[in-house]
Amino acid sequence: MSTRYPFTAVVGMDDLRLALLLNAVSPAVGGVLVRGEKGTAKSTAVRALAGLLPAVPVVPGCRFSCDPGSPDPGCPDGPHDDAPGAERAARMVELPVGASEDRLVGALDIERALADGVKAFEPGLLADAHRGILYVDEVNLLHDHLVDLLLDAAAMGSSYVEREGVSVRHAARFLLVGTMNPEEGELRPQLLDRFGLTVEVAASREPEQRVEVVRRRLSFEDDPAVFAARWAGEEAELRDRIAAARALLPRVTLGDAVLLQIAATCAAFEVDGMRADIVMARTATALAAWAGRTDVTSDDVRQAALLALPHRRRRSPFDAPGLDEEKLDETLERFKGEEPDQDPEPDGPGDGGPGDGGDGGDGGPGGGVPPQGESPAPEDVPAPEDVPAPQESPEPAPAPQGSPSGAGERAAVKAAEPFRTKVLSVPGLGEGAAGRRSRARTEHGRTTGSVRPRGALTRLHLAATVQAAAPHQKARGRTGPGLVVRRDDLRQATREGREGNLVLFAVDASGSMAARQRMSAVKGAVLSLLLDAYQRRDKVGLITFRGRDAEVALPPTSSVDAAAARLEKLPTGGRTPLSAGLLKAHDVLRVERLRDPSRRPLLVVVTDGRATGGGADPVALACRAARLHASEGTASVVVDCETGPVRLGLAGELARELGGTAVTLDELRADSIAGLVRDVQGNRKTTAGKTTARRAA
Repeated sequence: MSTRYPFTAVVGMDDLRLALLLNAVSPAVGGVLVRGEKGTAKSTAVRALAGLLPAVPVVPGCRFSCDPGSPDPGCPDGPHDDAPGAERAARMVELPVGASEDRLVGALDIERALADGVKAFEPGLLADAHRGILYVDEVNLLHDHLVDLLLDAAAMGSSYVEREGVSVRHAARFLLVGTMNPEEGELRPQLLDRFGLTVEVAASREPEQRVEVVRRRLSFEDDPAVFAARWAGEEAELRDRIAAARALLPRVTLGDAVLLQIAATCAAFEVDGMRADIVMARTATALAAWAGRTDVTSDDVRQAALLALPHRRRRSPFDAPGLDEEKLDETLERFKGEEPDQDPEPDGPGDGGPGDGGDGGDGGPGGGVPPQGESPAPEDVPAPEDVPAPQESPEPAPAPQGSPSGAGERAAVKAAEPFRTKVLSVPGLGEGAAGRRSRARTEHGRTTGSVRPRGALTRLHLAATVQAAAPHQKARGRTGPGLVVRRDDLRQATREGREGNLVLFAVDASGSMAARQRMSAVKGAVLSLLLDAYQRRDKVGLITFRGRDAEVALPPTSSVDAAAARLEKLPTGGRTPLSAGLLKAHDVLRVERLRDPSRRPLLVVVTDGRATGGGADPVALACRAARLHASEGTASVVVDCETGPVRLGLAGELARELGGTAVTLDELRADSIAGLVRDVQGNRKTTAGKTTARRAA
């Protein structure tokens, strides 16, 4: 077994360490979600926690880690009446992002179940993680069907495996810890709410601290055993402190005044549901026990709020998590009651040791969550230096000398309010990653047929299997009621569901789009499509074209909020190099096809169709570039931004060259489309009524 990096050797990140330690003291807190940029030792800190957890009493030989004091009566390896107990180290089980459903929940041997009637069950990762830690690195990239299984297990404390009428259930209560890089996309709200606490981490900007991080890491890699031995004393002290806090936890009292502060705080920040109140109460209690106190104070409530509420305040994927600390302090002060007498604090959270919840370290002040509106931009998607900051003034900003955009450049305008959009999908049947946009052959969905399995059987088509085995029963010497099934008879079910696509936006930011109201509406439409892409589990990319050329504002990514941030800063002005935008989109799609051939693209061109730059004959060049996409079968939609009583219809001509469809900004709205359908149906009924009347006459 490889040597873990010591928890006490982690430099800085006080808030992350505190959140992990609070869950070690009280697993009922509900786990931790660690958000942060790449290379900030998120995984190192989480893996180091497992070495600090107390040993777990188990029933020897039970694959489901039953507690000998209260064994699970429905355990598949049971019953465990009067079973002797033994102890083993607490487990930390890692769930790979690309794991299969059978690997997570376990698998039944279908062949033995059909032929012999035997429930042969192989436990999965949920069984291994029972009474331990389930760790998911890059949890935001987890497939939807695995997220659904995690949600079910977290809600019920049990895992169910169902296969063609054969079912197995076992206990699955675990501490869920996840890490994620927000640049790669956000987490589903349902799973986000299942994490008790959240922490934002970032690399320290202090040279001395960075030097110490490098020094310790190199020392660990040179000789892990010697390095771990050097920190063994601190690790033992921290382990003892966790055990003492666990023993003190049942004696901690949560007074009515503190409960009122917790409820008032959750109400003031308008969090959904009651889980936040419960998590805050458990976290504040764990904080008191960690500090060696039996009474919960207002400071505990404040720290609990900073850890438990930021991720529960998000109303859309474009909202940065955070908490207004001034509002928090005002709420706590308003509902402050009589503070209980406090015992002197032992050496602990305030002494700068691991788990110190105060300011300092590279986690930032108060819970590691930056104040609302001050979230740093991702490092790999910096805002272009030549893009002016958004301005509220209605006057256009003058273009700088030598600007590639040409004269008349306008500053970025604010996007209009987003709306629910029409569903845009790629025609045909794909085989891409599971999502919610286009039809595809998937692991989950409705059964459409059967095939012979190429490898291990994972989705049995029972009717097709019986049909294949039935003609051979006499030749196989069947004498009893059982069906004689062989490997060649087994049939794999084929299923159809939905896939996620690559939605590549090519946005016209030229002077013809510079009218302030038009660009605001255009940004609102693109923002609405981005929100739709987030909900449908798509990757998104953003290309803008104006002046003399086109640029990739955001390479294809799962982070729609990064695309929204780039869109918000987008200025307008200059000519319309439409051909350059289409050719740049072609280059991006060509590279993405090599990286992920199964993910089908959807090109969304947002323009009024005018081509006034990019060569001697810009219209002809744009048509040639459009036909290049059409020749490769790229699904495309042109969002026609032309407004006014006189329209040239150039966007419609572009859509025909692309082999796609054109929709106006108004038609993009889902409610407008629904109204159009109702009008058509009404006209049909009226026409049918008139025809019937004429025939009767």
